[in-house]
Amino acid sequence: MSWSRDELDEMIRRWVDENKECEAQGDWKTLAHFYTEDATYGWNYGPQQEFMAVGRDEIRDIALGQEMFGLEGWTYPYQDFVVDERSGSVIGLWKQINERQRADGRPYSPEGIGGSWFRYAGDYQWSWQRDFFDFGNVSALFVEMITANALSPGMQKRIERSVSGRPLPGWYQVGQGPVPLW
Repeated sequence: MSWSRDELDEMIRRWVDENKECEAQGDWKTLAHFYTEDATYGWNYGPQQEFMAVGRDEIRDIALGQEMFGLEGWTYPYQDFVVDERSGSVIGLWKQINERQRADGRPYSPEGIGGSWFRYAGDYQWSWQRDFFDFGNVSALFVEMITANALSPGMQKRIERSVSGRPLPGWYQVGQGPVPLW
């Protein structure tokens, strides 16, 4: 199935506009309406773990709720989009920028590249999303922020949660999720 470029451009516009509103509110759960009921959303987090949410409810509650908790004060400005009208594939390239600044005035932001690969399903909804980012640079940034005591209280709770040893919904050993990552 192919899609019109105008429809895909409108989807991207709506997506970016609502993302900006979510960043301002520090709550991304309202983005859930952009996904089909059976959509999947996942990403890899290093050599041992990956994340996968299956269905709009899990995307809202786990991917956009649990996993975005502690990221208040972060923005994800899109830098560019690559669009394939034939397949409905959209790749959005973004930065991740924290509201706090280093001693030299630069914002905390991981080096490397971040992005999301979407599959458009029509009716201004995604059928799946796969995020990618430079795990090494993201890890190094969080170590830098911990060392500089630059983490928000929400981010501190997020890190405590992730190192607690308790299993978190949506997290799987690589290759063992309910839906293949790629």
